[in-house]
Amino acid sequence: MSPQLILIGAPGSGKGTQAKKIVNELGYNHVSTGDLLRAEVAKGSELGTKIKEVMDSGELVSDELVLDLLKANCAVDKSTYIFDGYPRNLVQAKDLDSALLGGVKSLAVYFEVNIDTLVERIVNRRVAPKSGEIYNLKTKPPKVDGKCDVSGEDLVHRKDDNEETVRTRMKVFTDNIEPVLEYYESQGRLVKVDATKDLDAIFEDIKKVVK
Repeated sequence: MSPQLILIGAPGSGKGTQAKKIVNELGYNHVSTGDLLRAEVAKGSELGTKIKEVMDSGELVSDELVLDLLKANCAVDKSTYIFDGYPRNLVQAKDLDSALLGGVKSLAVYFEVNIDTLVERIVNRRVAPKSGEIYNLKTKPPKVDGKCDVSGEDLVHRKDDNEETVRTRMKVFTDNIEPVLEYYESQGRLVKVDATKDLDAIFEDIKKVVK
């Protein structure tokens, strides 16, 4: 069986785009903790009720609850998964191993790209809220200025996609993720991909790792 994949990348690194390709072309299941949390609450399960109580109180869902959620939804002995957006720090990385990934092959794929490139990407990012399409004014502009190619709706420039906010987010991400990268590298489980390449080239690099 192919390895379980932990995708690590700063906002704007292209991680989400590649996750879709991995799901569609390689048959992986996409695990987003945010989506799982909402789905579990909707089920009305015992775990979902616990999660709802925490979320309704305005608190953050604990790492322990997130692990319970992953264990309830991921059969790593039968299927292959992409863990996207989790773990975010070293404690979570170690907990994920001990709770779920300890007995199976897994790799962390890090989307490597310098901060200035990421800032430029995000500042130029435009999104279509209904269709979910994402554009970049420099690298993937819409055919009609300000309009989604798919739905024709107006594109939105998110308020927090400005340089100052983006650089602050990058600093927080980098500080938290460096120990995680060191952890996976020390175990020979870290793979770095050059996220400045074009989308197809990045996907080819990922396919080599998976196979």
